[in-house]
Amino acid sequence: MSGPGALRVALVGPTHPWKGGVAQHTEQLGLRLGARGHAAAVVSWSAQYPRWLYPGEARLPAGSAVEPDARGVPTTYPLSWARPVSWWRTGRELASREGVVLVLVTPLQVPAYLGLLAGLRSRRFSRRLQRAGDGCGPRVVSPRVVALCHNVVPHERRPGDRALVARLLRSVDAALVHTDEQAAAARALAPEVPVAVAVLPAHFTSPSTLGRRVEQASPDQPPAAASADGPRRLLFFGLVRPYKGLDVLLAALRGVPHLRLTVAGEFWGDALSAARRSGHELGERLELRPGFVSDEAVPGLFAEHDAVVLPYRSATASQNARLAHAYGLPVVATRVGSFVDDVRDGVDGMLVPPGNTEALAAALRSLADPDCWERLRDGARRRAGEVTAARQVEWERYCAELEQLLAASSPAAVSTGEGRPRARNGPRR
Repeated sequence: MSGPGALRVALVGPTHPWKGGVAQHTEQLGLRLGARGHAAAVVSWSAQYPRWLYPGEARLPAGSAVEPDARGVPTTYPLSWARPVSWWRTGRELASREGVVLVLVTPLQVPAYLGLLAGLRSRRFSRRLQRAGDGCGPRVVSPRVVALCHNVVPHERRPGDRALVARLLRSVDAALVHTDEQAAAARALAPEVPVAVAVLPAHFTSPSTLGRRVEQASPDQPPAAASADGPRRLLFFGLVRPYKGLDVLLAALRGVPHLRLTVAGEFWGDALSAARRSGHELGERLELRPGFVSDEAVPGLFAEHDAVVLPYRSATASQNARLAHAYGLPVVATRVGSFVDDVRDGVDGMLVPPGNTEALAAALRSLADPDCWERLRDGARRRAGEVTAARQVEWERYCAELEQLLAASSPAAVSTGEGRPRARNGPRR
């Protein structure tokens, strides 16, 4: 379907069957743009990077569930890190599009994206102006390109990361980021490039999709049966990497008895052995569940626990706090990234400074108090309805922001009075 203002847009980035929230977001964005009348397609990777750079299985297990309608976006997998010619050819093939969105997750993608841009701009289309006698020659047209930055620079940086991202940002027409902090980082690297901020909408599989309904809290509702006796059970969920602060959480728990912790997710590199060493003093109070957690397993996992702890050292727009609230669980998180907006301190969770073991331990002690925990649990259950209700509105705003960036001007054009197209290379200013 097409209509006024409809665009032919290509989203270039990871998607199913690649793991992670970024892949889910790319799928959902393509689907939502299609629903708004655009001809959206996803262009993804057959191989994103060498296996040694990702110490784990990067693809979803066969048969993993996804949002039931997310398969409606045309998707191809032409890109491979090992075949630079695939970068250039993909750019050539996308030159007929009116908009291209480069999904940036890591600077490791930048060389491929620069190769794609070289291919895209090597095949400009000449279109003669329709107005007679205007004195202009053929017009050179190329797609408008937006960098959608999930992370402007990585949480765990390598030498050259900032230079690579700066090079990419200076080669596109605009950038879209998810927090004001990330916008400042992008502008510092490329002051001349327009940067827009949009709240990252919920792209995780919703509880209702998986047959899970979170009841609204009521004043006379008793505590969860599983928590009526025994210690509170805390959950650390997702890919375990150093910046997520599991070591800080394990240190804080040593001084807080009567709490149990489950760590469920894939462990990055030697994170599993490090967790075993750091957590051995906790004994049976610590349970490690290494391995990918499928969408189907999420409701049962969250139902086993009383709160989610997110002790990140840094963050951009993680959705784990909102995911916890969607299942009615309070959240203890650090004051970083989007957690500051996602968690209402003292209402549906608690916020502490990053890297502060003592402050985190104090917050965890509060969870042992029945009155405090029940107040936070009730707030989280009320928040569950808000997360669900906000989902559609946030997606509409997000897509509208991206549409404005893609249509901020007509497709980039340069013409000469001599009747010959003049190529324009390098950053657009």
